[in-house]
Amino acid sequence: MTARLENRFADCRAKNRAALVTFVMGGDPDPAISREIVKSLPKAGADVIEIGMPFSDPMADGPAIQAAGLRALHAGMKLKGVLKLVADFRREDSDTPIILMGYYNPIYVYGVEKFLIDAKAAGADGMIVVDLPPEEDEELCLPALKAGLAFIRLATPTTDDARLPAVLANTSGFVYYVSITGITGAARPDYSRVAAAVKRIKGHTALPVAVGFGVKDAAAAHEIASNADGVVVGSALIDALAKTLDAQGRGGPATVAAVGKLVGELAAGVASAAKESVNP
Repeated sequence: MTARLENRFADCRAKNRAALVTFVMGGDPDPAISREIVKSLPKAGADVIEIGMPFSDPMADGPAIQAAGLRALHAGMKLKGVLKLVADFRREDSDTPIILMGYYNPIYVYGVEKFLIDAKAAGADGMIVVDLPPEEDEELCLPALKAGLAFIRLATPTTDDARLPAVLANTSGFVYYVSITGITGAARPDYSRVAAAVKRIKGHTALPVAVGFGVKDAAAAHEIASNADGVVVGSALIDALAKTLDAQGRGGPATVAAVGKLVGELAAGVASAAKESVNP
């Protein structure tokens, strides 16, 4: 775990609240506006930022994030551009952790060793690569850890106690619990089941457990934050962004503002869970 991630989760823990982890697609709807959105996230209330690496075949993503990736690709965004986005952000913000999220194919094409060097130099803190299981750790996970980048693994409702040790073996940074089976942006999770799952995972690891998929608003963020160390929101932010685009898919100042407004509401939902636990 890099120092930035460790410090941010520790800071949130000291404030008796979960961390708000926000996902946006790098380059959506275009590189310039994407840069402004990422820069605005910490001020709006984001504690950790996940930046999507656009890919043409995002198998785990629902329609909203698929569309975001296509918009980014059509706007000319490539992996090198995503790393530049991170570097641009890091020049103004040295504290907020950044996680790169996506699929292995673009990294493989870029070159694993070069990617790890460039990602570290840009200021990334870790990555989530959803299509590399623990059996493939030598491909990217172990080299990433050696390079000083956290490798965050996903656990799901179907990850039983027999499978969990393999999932956690080389996981670092935090554990990302997928609260529902299926693709991103799907139905709301069953909060009682999420609470039980978080408790079960925490029985196997000292890492923070962040929960995502299906978190759409402040009320959902509040429910998840009541039991988890982090709340991950992605599709809802992409939806807010998409609603501001014109007929040609172009954004503007309203695009940045819409994402920031929702992040602020989500941050308030997370904070309200902390107040509730202090004053039951």
